[in-house]
Amino acid sequence: MGDPVPGEEVRRMFAAIAPRYDFLNRLLSLGRDRGWRRTAVASANLPLKGRALDVCCGTANVALELADRFPDARIAGVDFCQEMLVLGQEKVRKAGLEGRIQLLAASAEVLPFDGKTFDAALIAFGIRNVENRERGLLELHRVLKAGGRVILLEFSLPQGKAFGKLYRLYFQRILPRIGRLFSGHPTAYSYLPASVLEFPSPEGLTWLLKKAGFQEVSFRPLTGGIVYIHVGMK
Repeated sequence: MGDPVPGEEVRRMFAAIAPRYDFLNRLLSLGRDRGWRRTAVASANLPLKGRALDVCCGTANVALELADRFPDARIAGVDFCQEMLVLGQEKVRKAGLEGRIQLLAASAEVLPFDGKTFDAALIAFGIRNVENRERGLLELHRVLKAGGRVILLEFSLPQGKAFGKLYRLYFQRILPRIGRLFSGHPTAYSYLPASVLEFPSPEGLTWLLKKAGFQEVSFRPLTGGIVYIHVGMK
């Protein structure tokens, strides 16, 4: 399956595709991506005037969904790709949410926040790209308050025989070609299926979350197992 792609190479790849990132997410997921993010955001269950953290926030889609779902919440987003953050900040500005959403350039492995700061921390389609996942999960645990929630939304591979076979054909053969055509990047959308194949199973990610100190970890499939959502408690 090959060696993992180094973090700096991944960062440069996301910088290159940033202008087409949102469009391609919608196209390649057949419009399902926003529904997946909304499901993850609903799991945050923030208290009144709660604080949420969107790690690997990209163009701020999850941060904006959080602000919409929890109108009194304050949200911070971090990402290691400045080009993504510039686009996200413009979306925040257009939504009139600059007073509630703060975006910062930072690594998921070294979060620029004090411990016990947030009521919920989310990563949507990003934990797969964190070079040291165990360290990243430990950081999420550190910045959450006692009783806080971690929510991870990530791609997987459907297990059903017929659907799984059809999806693998799309995911490994068709999707990379469409992504290459519309993004202009030669490898970004080949990296996506390759990184999903390298990523731990839902059970394996559950084990990593528990190892990082999270309790009551659960997961469930969305859209037939194309995506899984994990929820854990500090």
